[in-house]
Amino acid sequence: MNMYAVPSPGIPGCPPGLEYLTQVDQLLIKQKVEVIEALVGFESNNKYEVRNVMGQNVFYAVEENDCLSRQCCGPLRPFNIHILDNFGQEVISITRPLKCMSCFFPCCLQELEVQAPPGNTVGYVIQQWHPLSPKFIVANEHNEPVLKIHGPFCGWSCLPDVDFEILTMDEVSKIGKISKQWTGLLREVFTDADNFGIQFPMDLDVRMKAVMIGACFLIVSVASKAFLLYIYLWV
Repeated sequence: MNMYAVPSPGIPGCPPGLEYLTQVDQLLIKQKVEVIEALVGFESNNKYEVRNVMGQNVFYAVEENDCLSRQCCGPLRPFNIHILDNFGQEVISITRPLKCMSCFFPCCLQELEVQAPPGNTVGYVIQQWHPLSPKFIVANEHNEPVLKIHGPFCGWSCLPDVDFEILTMDEVSKIGKISKQWTGLLREVFTDADNFGIQFPMDLDVRMKAVMIGACFLIVSVASKAFLLYIYLWV
């Protein structure tokens, strides 16, 4: 049996199912490309694999929403994302409500709630208004700010990888990053498939690690929207 399919003993203060997160400081979230979406542009529910640095699957993530939202709202659609362990048990639940978004108007800013296990809120990711650069607050279960995430100019960069820095609240120290990894022009244009890498301190509270995983799915919409805007202006 794969060692990552063996249930871990409980750790005091650690939500059940997240024991493995106490042992890692990096993760890769890899979106699975849907053939129909690539060929005809029909939006489907996204599916992801969460891997460790050795490329082994440690979690799976499945998006849940309705067909109308997927086709009409694109990357801004509301969703529930269920993150499952290798036994198919849901260990993290991520909920994002429908919000309008603009680089120029500070209304209806993006946010999501992370629960681990489902029904037990462990934190929030809340967008801060900025006219040019995406900025987010990472808050704990009491909605108290803990960390900040700052992205590049309007969520897009000319570099192959787009880095969103994870900062302390005073913005003095950079403690990690979330990187949107380039997957090639054709794949970027014809699908919304994304790969994200997360780096955070090994000793970061495991609940905040779960919230950081949730932050990736919010950043997906910011980076995807900015990239589509760039392609439109470029063409």
